[in-house]
Amino acid sequence: MSKLKQLEELREEIEQCVKCGACRAHCPVFGAERREGRVARGKVALADAVLRGEVGLEAKVLEDLSQCLLCGSCEAQCPNKVPTDEIVAAARRRIAEQKGLSSFGKGLAAVLGRPKLMNALAKTSGKLSKLLFKRLPENSGLRLRFPAPYLAADRTLPPLTDRPFRERVPEVIEGKAGMPTIAFFTGCGINYMYPAIGEAFLQALKFLGVTVIIPKDQACCGLPAVSAGAGSVVEQLAVQNLAALTRRPVDYVVTACASCNAGLGKIYPDLGEDYAALGKKTRDIFVFLVELGLPEKLATLPRPEKRIKVTYHDPCHLRTRGITKEPRQILAALPQVEFVEMANAGTCCGLGGTYSVYHYETAKKIGAKKAANIGASGAELVATDCPGCIMQLQDAVNHAGGPQRAVHILELLAAALPEIP
Repeated sequence: MSKLKQLEELREEIEQCVKCGACRAHCPVFGAERREGRVARGKVALADAVLRGEVGLEAKVLEDLSQCLLCGSCEAQCPNKVPTDEIVAAARRRIAEQKGLSSFGKGLAAVLGRPKLMNALAKTSGKLSKLLFKRLPENSGLRLRFPAPYLAADRTLPPLTDRPFRERVPEVIEGKAGMPTIAFFTGCGINYMYPAIGEAFLQALKFLGVTVIIPKDQACCGLPAVSAGAGSVVEQLAVQNLAALTRRPVDYVVTACASCNAGLGKIYPDLGEDYAALGKKTRDIFVFLVELGLPEKLATLPRPEKRIKVTYHDPCHLRTRGITKEPRQILAALPQVEFVEMANAGTCCGLGGTYSVYHYETAKKIGAKKAANIGASGAELVATDCPGCIMQLQDAVNHAGGPQRAVHILELLAAALPEIP
């Protein structure tokens, strides 16, 4: 197994930055803070200076390198396609190796690296949710009753379930002969916070007759650890997930979370041939459903006179991998949905893995722009393909005082499909 790239291995990419400033117009953090250290060319220059020994890892350097969502918006607009997200992630690993993880990073690494502990903590929090949280109106989330480290009192949180998704379902759900067999990589968001998305996933694939395997021993994809700089934890989780997802022969590994899709499809391939093969097998759920012809099947369903107006938010980890068309195809084909585009659907919502934990006030500013675009679209719902984005979008809408709810497209799809015995 190879290791994640060191900062020195990205020297050539760092030198491709010509400091033209094209990234300034597209960096969400720079748009909120208007400080040069927040923009991509500033961070690349810092990484270059660290490599050359011109600056040490003092507090100002650490702060500027922490101010990145790893959203890839800069690379998409960069004439030289400088991968700032990879450079910043490698710089954070360098910081962790030389100065250690932050206190939050240590806690995150400890939990992610011990799946049984993570499971126990989530289930305990789910059982104590009525004590720990107060419910917001209109089912739009929870807020803490008591102060907690790293969580703002005004932050909207989803409920934690005391019965994780993977404990609710069998490991193998047989489909029809001649249809694909897939492994469902659930991710943490679906397993612990949004099990209804997992149920909707199964309903959609049952409708099509796909055999679904849900490995019980899969773990977190590791994206939060990438954001925190905990490289060894990412590598440990990759080993566990490779074993879990290849134990049985499958045609594809399918995700319903943009971050998980990027973890398996973008981060893991750097770790070796077996991981690259896993990445090639990985499909986003809506890419997979379009490949199986679901939009054409949805077109045959009766359309009600009154439809619900829905807009779509592009998760960064799908947008940067070129997955933008397929989720819209499914949304537009749903019989009960009137699909409307919103302005700047592809801009980051402000979550950024651990970013919104460290920099919640800036994350709120970024989210406020997204909430304004959602409101201006006239939509009642904002749909997306990422549990993390759902959490951030609902928080942004709640702060803006909007009535909209954030949902996963799969939930809308499940509502449209006929019951199957």
